[in-house]
Amino acid sequence: MGNELGVKVIKPPLERVTSGKLFKPSKIYLYKTWTTMLALAVAIWLAVNVMFVGSMHFMAYVEPEDVPSAADAISQWLGPVNYWTVVLDLVWLVPAVVVVPFYIGSIEYSVIAESGETMPEIYVKKGIVTVTRKHVPFRTITNISSQAGPFDRLFGIGNVSIETAGYSGSNQSGPEEKLEGITFYEEVRDFILNELRRFKSPYVMGTEVVHPEEEPVPRGPGLEDEMLIALREIRDLLRERKLE
Repeated sequence: MGNELGVKVIKPPLERVTSGKLFKPSKIYLYKTWTTMLALAVAIWLAVNVMFVGSMHFMAYVEPEDVPSAADAISQWLGPVNYWTVVLDLVWLVPAVVVVPFYIGSIEYSVIAESGETMPEIYVKKGIVTVTRKHVPFRTITNISSQAGPFDRLFGIGNVSIETAGYSGSNQSGPEEKLEGITFYEEVRDFILNELRRFKSPYVMGTEVVHPEEEPVPRGPGLEDEMLIALREIRDLLRERKLE
């Protein structure tokens, strides 16, 4: 009974997602980012030390007249190497630690479903100096996937990646947009996927690219059936030549 009282159930605020309201990354995302930057600084320090020790042993083996003892060279120069490595780490780490909270605080997400007041889309706002606002319509989305790296799992957050046909077909690598640092990322992924299936099928999760269905050519008073057929034939011929 005591264990049951101690359990705290946190439900994801999906009502904010389904209604198209703005929501932000979790505050835990800031702690995860700080931890990642600190781990990177430590990794750089370790890499420099390993390279320095290895190079001293190599120099002592290749040129013993210049470096007669690797141990003596290491004991002599290890202190200055460590000092300047830490200084260089602090040069980028301290400004990054100060700037990151403002950057994460500027991030805003919104998912407007088919039942919303406007066309279904995913909205992302990022940036401090240069503010970027991106609208990704549902009709352009080809893939939805979720990721949670080691640090993400440690802090209980994850990301939702969004790929579109135009972006994945270009020379760009990675998803067009990501909803990062979300505690309820799996629920957001499933919600977007369900809305995509309602909006237009088929859609998948993962890496398989599924192209949306081709929209019919609109008919107007000046377009006859013969002209539409001719235009489609010209389009098919151009595609065949491009493939050749």
